[in-house]
Amino acid sequence: MRSVQRTRPPSTTDMSLLRDSSLVWFASGIVGVSFGAVSVAGGLPMWVPVLMSLVVYAGSAQFSAVGVLLAGGGPVAAAATGLLLNTRTAAFSLAVAEILGTGRAARFLGAHLVTDETVAFALAQSDPVRQRRAFWISGLGLFAVWNTGVAAGALAGGALGDTARYGLDAAFPAVLVALVLPTLRADPRVRRCALLGAALALAVTPAVPAGLPVLLALAGLLLHRRQPVEAAV
Repeated sequence: MRSVQRTRPPSTTDMSLLRDSSLVWFASGIVGVSFGAVSVAGGLPMWVPVLMSLVVYAGSAQFSAVGVLLAGGGPVAAAATGLLLNTRTAAFSLAVAEILGTGRAARFLGAHLVTDETVAFALAQSDPVRQRRAFWISGLGLFAVWNTGVAAGALAGGALGDTARYGLDAAFPAVLVALVLPTLRADPRVRRCALLGAALALAVTPAVPAGLPVLLALAGLLLHRRQPVEAAV
């Protein structure tokens, strides 16, 4: 009798992760369109935001670098600004190092996909297996949607007008808050760290360059304490 090989349907876990991460993808696409449009409308060639999104892939750093270029700054100043903003991903990489796996290819590709949203989405899951799936599903989808949005915005050019009037800059922060709220509610240690970090960032924002408040907010981790190991009975 001829056997029929059936394709295994996506698991319930994968479907739920796809559904949950779709909100992040939607926000990423919107902001990507804004980035592409702002870059081209400001006078940059279309290939600049497209190539930057593929190679750099860091939303806030890309906006800052393009801002420096459009203000008359040179490539070195733009790259330094983006690098400063992306310094925070070093801490994110430590947080998800075990999630990525041990293979060299997985580590290399995973490092390129580390973003605020992907890390927050992965760490919000309940077990290591689900965390790994969440990272790759969220990260690969976010990369694809972001670059598609940037290309669409670059093609649209200045047709969208002033993108700031649409409030697109609020999309990513709103999604990130939604991702971290469950953890903040469940863990008082994380809540204390977040409150201290937020207070520090708000206090220094008027006095330091953009990007530094986020880095200084990492000082909130000083309040984090590991739970004591319970003695075995």
